[in-house]
Amino acid sequence: MQKVLYSGGQKSGKSKLAEVKALELAKENKPYYIATYNNSVRDVEMTLRIDAHKEQRKDSFHTIEELLNLDNIIKDGETYLVDCISMWIFNNLDNEPNNLLEQLEYIANKNANIVFVLNEVGTGIIPSDQMSRKFVDLTGMLGQKLASFCDEVYDVKLGIGIKIK
Repeated sequence: MQKVLYSGGQKSGKSKLAEVKALELAKENKPYYIATYNNSVRDVEMTLRIDAHKEQRKDSFHTIEELLNLDNIIKDGETYLVDCISMWIFNNLDNEPNNLLEQLEYIANKNANIVFVLNEVGTGIIPSDQMSRKFVDLTGMLGQKLASFCDEVYDVKLGIGIKIK
């Protein structure tokens, strides 16, 4: 079983590459797509993005919406695509960083194929507000944790996955 991370900027093509990888790892089984975005505010632009993702993956995945607890969803022997860890972090900003690290460590040890998608947010300036700084810091810290246990890590630019591990 493999763990794979695709990280890149907004609209870099990381989700599409991650979908292809998850389908490849699942072989003849239908993988699970774990959607982490909280669309309770019904943001029109984000709804369009979600619809585009749904259209892109069609019926190739079983979809599970889980905003907070990835450790309750992932079972041994299956293949999962988590899209995306960044939204999961955002949903968990009030949670203790150690609790998030523990969740990642728990699922790292699952006997399952897991493909993670993570937005690259740490290459810009330090945000001026506390909430944004916390998000950027957590993304960097948890991204390092993901990369440490993933078998493969890809930096995605312009729809091209560049293998860095």
